[in-house]
Amino acid sequence: VQLQASGGGLVQPGESLRLSCAASGSIPSSALMAWYRQAPGKTREWVARITPGGTTSYSDSVKGRFSISRDIAKKTVYLQMNSPKPEDTAVYSCAAYVGGTSFWGRGTQVTVSS
Repeated sequence: VQLQASGGGLVQPGESLRLSCAASGSIPSSALMAWYRQAPGKTREWVARITPGGTTSYSDSVKGRFSISRDIAKKTVYLQMNSPKPEDTAVYSCAAYVGGTSFWGRGTQVTVSS
C-alpha cells in the first residue's frame, strides 16, 4: 500500500483548501484512515480520522473547521480545510490502518499566511 497526499499550498487565513490522499495497491475498504500534521519544531499531531463505517472524529484544534471524507471507489481520503489559521501551517500526511499494520504516505505542505 502506498499513500500520496496532495493539494497543499500557500493560502490566506480563511481561504478554504482541500487535501487529497490517494492510495495505491491493495487497501481494503475496512481500513481506518487518518490525517496528521507536523509543524516545524513540533511533534506530529493527529488531526482527523474516518472509520470504515464513515464515523469521523477530530482534534479539538480543528473541530468545526476541518472535515474528513472518503471515496472508497477512488481509494481516496480528503481533508476539507475551512477557515484555516496560521497555526494550521504544517506538513499534512495521511495514514491507513489495516489490522495491526499502519501505512504512511508522504506529506504535503500547507502554509497559511497573509
